[in-house]
Amino acid sequence: MKEFLKYTLATVVGIFLAGIVFTILGIISLVGMVATSDTETKVKENSLFELKLDGTIVERSQAEDPFTKLLGANTSTSYGLDDILSSIKKAKDNDNIKGIYIETGATASIEFAACEAIRRALVDFKDSGKFIVAYGDQYGQDTYYLASVADKIFINPQGTLSWHGLASQPIFYKELLEKIGVKMQVFKVGTYKSAVEPYIATSMSEANREQVTVFLDDLWGKMVNDISTSRNISADSLNVYADRLMDLQPVQTYLDYGLVDSLVYKSDVRDYLKKMTNRKEDERIRSYLVSDMVNVKRNVPKDKSGNIIAVYYASGDIDGGGVISTGPAGIQSPKVVKDLRKLREDNTVKAVVLRVNSPGGSAYGSEQIWNEVVALKAEKPVIVSMGDYAASGGYYISCAADTIVAESTTLTGSIGIFGVFPDVSELMNKKLGVHFDMVKTNKMSDFGSMSRPFNTDEQQILQNYINNGYSLFVKRCADGRSMTTEAIEAIAEGRVWTGARAKELGLVDEIGGLDRAIELASISAGIDAYTVVNYPDKEGFLSTFLEGEKDRMVKSKLQEYLGIYFNGLQYVKGLNEMDPIQARIPFDLNIH
Repeated sequence: MKEFLKYTLATVVGIFLAGIVFTILGIISLVGMVATSDTETKVKENSLFELKLDGTIVERSQAEDPFTKLLGANTSTSYGLDDILSSIKKAKDNDNIKGIYIETGATASIEFAACEAIRRALVDFKDSGKFIVAYGDQYGQDTYYLASVADKIFINPQGTLSWHGLASQPIFYKELLEKIGVKMQVFKVGTYKSAVEPYIATSMSEANREQVTVFLDDLWGKMVNDISTSRNISADSLNVYADRLMDLQPVQTYLDYGLVDSLVYKSDVRDYLKKMTNRKEDERIRSYLVSDMVNVKRNVPKDKSGNIIAVYYASGDIDGGGVISTGPAGIQSPKVVKDLRKLREDNTVKAVVLRVNSPGGSAYGSEQIWNEVVALKAEKPVIVSMGDYAASGGYYISCAADTIVAESTTLTGSIGIFGVFPDVSELMNKKLGVHFDMVKTNKMSDFGSMSRPFNTDEQQILQNYINNGYSLFVKRCADGRSMTTEAIEAIAEGRVWTGARAKELGLVDEIGGLDRAIELASISAGIDAYTVVNYPDKEGFLSTFLEGEKDRMVKSKLQEYLGIYFNGLQYVKGLNEMDPIQARIPFDLNIH
C-alpha cells in the first residue's frame, strides 16, 4: 500500500511539474510570436504587394491572435481598413515593389465607403506608374469595383462575376411579435425615421421607400461611373449588363463585354506576374501580404517636432452593447468622453481627427460625447472623418467639429430620435398565464410596468420627451453647422443622405478620406511637422482573449454565414441592452 501511494504521489507531482513546464514554454512561445509579429519587414527587389480580398473589412485592425499562428489555423477573416490603406501607400513609395496583385475570394464583404477609400488609394498607386493585376475565381460586386482599377483583370475560365445592381431588403417582425404576444410601443420624431418600422409594419413606408431609392441610386451611380471610367464601358451598357444578371452568364460573356481581359487559371496568372516582376520561370514570386506590409517602415524622415495629430477611432453602436459594432464593444460613451478629455489636456496633441463609423445608438450617450467634442474644440482643432456610417447618433457626435470630411458614399444625416418600449402584457397574461396586481401611491407610480401597455397620459409624456430630444438634436446640428434650426429641420426628419448629397446640403464640408482629414487638421493647427498617433490603444491579445475572444470568434462566424441578415437579428437580440431612447439608422448595406 505504501509503495502504491508513493508511486501515485510521484505520478501526480510529475504531472503537476510537467504542467508548469509546458505552461512556461507556452507563454514563452506566445511572447516570442508576439515579438516576431512586430519584426520589421525588409522588402526585396522586384516584389509584389498581394492584396487578398477574402474576408470582411473592418474600420480598424484588431490585436493578432498568437494561438492562430501556434495552431496554424485561420480563424480570422477580417482585415483593418487602416492597415490596407497604409499598405497600399507603402507599396507606392517603396521602389522594390513593382506592382499590386489583387486576388478576390467568394467570402469578401466590403461596405461602400471602405470600397471607395481603397479604390481611391489604388488609383493613386496606379498613377505612380506601377501596375495592378487582378484575378478572381469569383468576383462580387464589391471586389469587382476594386478590381476594375487594374491594368489587367483575369478570371478563372469557370469563374463568376456578380453584376446585378443594388437592393435593400429590410426584415419586418411585427406579425412574429404579435404571435408571441409582444407589441412594440413606438414614439418617434421624423417622417423618414424608419428604424422602428420592422416592429410596427409589414412593409416599408412610402417615405422610407423614397429615401432608400434615392441613396441606392446615388451609390449605384457612383459604382457605375467609376467602373465606366476605368474600363471604358458606357454607363448605359453597364446597366444593361446588370439587368441581364451577369452572375449566371457564361464566362465568355464577361470577356465579350469588356468586363475582364482574359480567362486564365491561377497558375497562368502566376507566370504572368513573374514576367511583370522580372522573375525567372523557376523562381518564386516575391509577394508581401497586408500582415507583412504593416511592418514595413515608410521612407519618410522621423518627425522630431514633438507635435501630435491624434486620430481617435469611434466605431460601432453608441452604448448599444456592441449590437452591430465593428469593434469589440462599440462606442462606449464614458470611455470616449474620458479619452477625449485626455487628448484635450495633452499639450503635445495639436489637433484631433475624430474618425466616426457609427449608425448611432443611445441619444443620451451621443449628447455626452457631443459635449466633450465641444470642449475639445475650444482648445484645439477637431476634424471629423466619416467612414461607412456617421448617421443619427453618429452625426450627433460629429456635428460640432470644425470641419467634416466624408466619403461620397458615406451614409450620414438621419437627424431624428425614437423610443421603443415592448409591451409584453399579452405574452405574460394570455400566453404564459402570469398575472399581476398593483398597489401604488401616485398616478404614475407604476410607469413602465410590464403588466400593461402605456396609458394615454403616459404616451403623451413620452412623446413630449422624444420631441424635446429631437429639438435638442436639431439645435446641436444648427449650432455646429452655423445654420438655422429651420434649415436643419428641412433636411432632418430622420432622413439618410449619402456623403455627396450631405455636402450639397451643408451637413458635410468636404468629400475625401482620412488622409484629407489629417491634412486639414495640420493646416488648422498651423503645423507642418507632426506625428500621427492612433487612439484608443488597441487591446492586447491577452485582454481581448480573457474578455470574450471566444464570443467574438463565434460572432464573426455567424456574421460570415448569415450575411445581410446578421445585423437585423443582432439588433433584435440587443433591444433589452439598449437605452430606450435611440438616435440611429437601421441600414447596414454592402455591395456584394
